[in-house]
Amino acid sequence: MAKILDFQNVSLERGERTILHNITWTTHTHENWAILGLNGAGKTTLLKLIHGDMWPTTGRLEVLGGVFGHTSIPELQRKIGWVSTALQDALHVGERVEKIVLSGKFASIGVYEHYTAADMAQAKQYLEQMGGSALIGKRYATLSQGERQTVLIARALMARPQLLILDEPCNGLDLFARERLLQHVAQLAAAPDSPALLFVSHYTEELLPCFQNVLLLRDGQIVRQGTRAALLNQAVLSDFYPAPIQTATLSGERLAVYPQ
Repeated sequence: MAKILDFQNVSLERGERTILHNITWTTHTHENWAILGLNGAGKTTLLKLIHGDMWPTTGRLEVLGGVFGHTSIPELQRKIGWVSTALQDALHVGERVEKIVLSGKFASIGVYEHYTAADMAQAKQYLEQMGGSALIGKRYATLSQGERQTVLIARALMARPQLLILDEPCNGLDLFARERLLQHVAQLAAAPDSPALLFVSHYTEELLPCFQNVLLLRDGQIVRQGTRAALLNQAVLSDFYPAPIQTATLSGERLAVYPQ
């Protein structure tokens, strides 16, 4: 299998502070990974490295076959879809939903280039794939938070990325909106043409069975990495979290963690 990500002893420093410490981590095609960590663990910084927004201080980083220092970062970024609530502030909220999805083809905020009827049909198809067919024709400003996340995922898919990063996509969603979104993520993961998925969360119960591999990140360091079966259990998580916890097994092979 080809490599998607290959971190070899990667560290990132800012002034006197080391934000990421000696990250060594490799992922491959047909693997979906989840990154689990509390606030301040270094998750966002790790994503910025992957996306080429930041550069390692030391170590070797390869993303989608491109070694940093020997590859075009703009070309690399066109191969990566990144879904984050931070993007919502930049979008034109008065735009119709399908035009926002279409903008993903051009990696732009708004559509300023020529597009075809086939491009628009593709945008609507991605919306339907993510359960957003009822959103077509609506303006982005009128959507709920869950509906907006659906649109952002469809927008990211429009570029046909090789890697799709879902950066805490359930933030701000109520219980039912969260489950609807996770259901569509599971369907996306099951599609034969799905990109490699990287799901970032604070919460274990959001880590669906399709994420068979897990990275535990704390204080800028990898604590453990491996299969969900090996890591998502009381013993490992009790060692990972800074305070006592209790776990509860949910339906669908999901695990919830609560403070003890």
